[in-house]
Amino acid sequence: MTPGTKPPQTPDAPEKAWRIPVLLMLFVLCLLPELVLSGADWGLWGTARWRMQALQLAGFWAGLLGNWRPAYALQPGTMFLTYGFLHAGAVHFAVNMVTLFSLGPDLVGRFGQRWFLLLYALSILGGAIGFALLSSQVLPMVGASGALFGLAGAHVGLHARERRQSHDTLVPVAKAVAGLVALNLVLWWAMNGQLAWETHLGGFVTGWIAAVVIDRRLGPV
Repeated sequence: MTPGTKPPQTPDAPEKAWRIPVLLMLFVLCLLPELVLSGADWGLWGTARWRMQALQLAGFWAGLLGNWRPAYALQPGTMFLTYGFLHAGAVHFAVNMVTLFSLGPDLVGRFGQRWFLLLYALSILGGAIGFALLSSQVLPMVGASGALFGLAGAHVGLHARERRQSHDTLVPVAKAVAGLVALNLVLWWAMNGQLAWETHLGGFVTGWIAAVVIDRRLGPV
């Protein structure tokens, strides 16, 4: 452990991640809309049109930053946040939530819940900005992956900072970045190009920068 770094306070067991209030709150905020929409998809209530209507109201539509007419006045602004709590289906939701509970605990232990929530919110915003700047998609973008790649960026950024402080090689950091790039390429291929890699990139860069700034602000413990 190098001077000025803080040991992560990881939960004693993986299942305790479910007891971390901020992670549980984020999980519930994603779970509730997915339960409603999945129930409608399966014919338990409502209609199958509910998911498309939710996408229209809460998804990120790049065209709304141009000349598209919003469904409500604040939509071009609120979509920078709401997209991160809506998913394309149950599988999309499940994969993202497993990732949240894998990447979140160490960062909550290091920063505390309030700073972690700020990191998560900034990563959502950064993911949306990345999509807005780089994507030409006319389809809506949804999902927590922008924020989750922000958490991945935070882990990588903190690791890079620690290795620089101890004058260690940054090769492991480069390998981690290369692995994430490879993952996106594989997913992009598997999904026939329907992957919001722009959101992942924006979230990753934002999470890296935000985590390093927060870490410097908090200082050694």
